[in-house]
Amino acid sequence: MFIFGAMEFLQVALDNLGFSQRKGQRLAIVGETGSGKSNLLKTIAGLATPSAGAVYFEGTRVLGPLERLIPGQPGIAYLSQHFELWNNYHVQEILSYTNDLSPREALELYQLCHIDHLLERRTDQLSGGERQRIALARILVHPPRLLLLDEPFSNLDMIHKRILKKVIADSASRFDITCTLVSHDPRDILPWADEILVLHDGRLIRRGAPLDVYSRPENEYTAALLGDYIVDKGEFLRPEAQTAFFFSAHP
Repeated sequence: MFIFGAMEFLQVALDNLGFSQRKGQRLAIVGETGSGKSNLLKTIAGLATPSAGAVYFEGTRVLGPLERLIPGQPGIAYLSQHFELWNNYHVQEILSYTNDLSPREALELYQLCHIDHLLERRTDQLSGGERQRIALARILVHPPRLLLLDEPFSNLDMIHKRILKKVIADSASRFDITCTLVSHDPRDILPWADEILVLHDGRLIRRGAPLDVYSRPENEYTAALLGDYIVDKGEFLRPEAQTAFFFSAHP
């Protein structure tokens, strides 16, 4: 999967931003609000058209909505934080529209996503975490090869966040899905990612292994994104307890 060139969408310019992601690699993208993270994911997914540059997925150029009748790239799925479900429908109805799984396969999927007990509820009776897991189940009816997760844990309490994290991990393992995650919370990113990209004003200013990016930030912007720090003789230092917490094997 390759992204390169200068890409512009709405008011956010993605300036000469280039990187690749290996199959199976867990990639996290961080940056302040307005840095271009969501627009980058939408461009990768084929939901936004770059004014210049190109996105390639498995050797094929991703076409934007100005080039496809139905926006979106086959093999890539985009899950936003907005729980995009129709109102006043039963969960079973929503899941059945694109579902060609056998009853047994469907039940296994619903159990994997921890929603098998929600099938008779209406969407207006669901919590945010339940809605997000149902939105993910809709995607997994036809599992993508690349799943783009745009702030999937935003506004979720710790219980629902922990469940959704497990569902994503189990789904990625079960269906061999490569994941790219955008999140503001270092607790979501640092223990999970194989590599981190740091965006600032649409530019890629740092990439590397989580511990390296976290422990040796090159500037105050990167330091501030990923937790507490102090400045000593021009170096950005992390509290040892915070470092141990972020990189321990906690849920």
